[in-house]
Amino acid sequence: MNEFAIGGDLSVHRLGFGAMRLPTESGPGREDSIAVARRAVELGITLIDTAHLYGWGANEELLAEALYPYPDDLVVTTKVGVVRTGDDWKYDARPDSLRAQVEEGLRRLRVERIELLQLHRIDPETPLADQLGALRDLRDEGKIGRIGLSEVTVDELARAREIVDIASVQNRYSLLDREYEAVLEACEAAGIAFLPWRPVLGAASNATAGIAAVAKELGATTAQVGLAWLLARSPVILPIPGTAKIAHLEENFAAAEITLTGEHLERLGS
Repeated sequence: MNEFAIGGDLSVHRLGFGAMRLPTESGPGREDSIAVARRAVELGITLIDTAHLYGWGANEELLAEALYPYPDDLVVTTKVGVVRTGDDWKYDARPDSLRAQVEEGLRRLRVERIELLQLHRIDPETPLADQLGALRDLRDEGKIGRIGLSEVTVDELARAREIVDIASVQNRYSLLDREYEAVLEACEAAGIAFLPWRPVLGAASNATAGIAAVAKELGATTAQVGLAWLLARSPVILPIPGTAKIAHLEENFAAAEITLTGEHLERLGS
């Protein structure tokens, strides 16, 4: 199954694209970034992930330049909750700050509604009810379609769901990094989309002999095996691998066509 309905009604291809690595400075690098974003859409990717943190809005502006007006089936999800403080940054999910970040995101992305808005990190200095209450208000106003979280524990997810409906969780997870296995299982039980970030780094750069052997048998790369494993691991997983190169983008997207057998999955430790 290559489609998943986030929040039960927002259908996207299960293999998305993370835009964090795209250079945004003017020049050839930016031109290449625009080409990569456009190629992602051409391939059939319908979920692109960005954030206020990525260039302090520059990444959002880049995607708008590359893709606006957006195809009807394209979801550009962004994240808020981290702000710049001079040359540094800090968590800031106070209601007024979240509202300002969302308004900036709407302007930069050139939209009236962000279909999936994720809290980049829970702010330890602000009551969770205040943070999620602000996002719920923005959702009720029609500026947000669905609310997601990022880098949360099982307990934090449970507490958040007592306050507002949660449509997605974006935690670090891959074939070789399963720290948040329990969070994935909680998402699967609740039908919540799980967007693993850094989904292939471990498999690509530190491939074990077992992963390399499976890749060789399939005529695939270890990174592709890592992505195929994620897609097979759970129907709620929507990997968002990022790259600044079209060749890598195409390689990643081709992983959706790789079928791992039960024997392959057993060898990979499923």
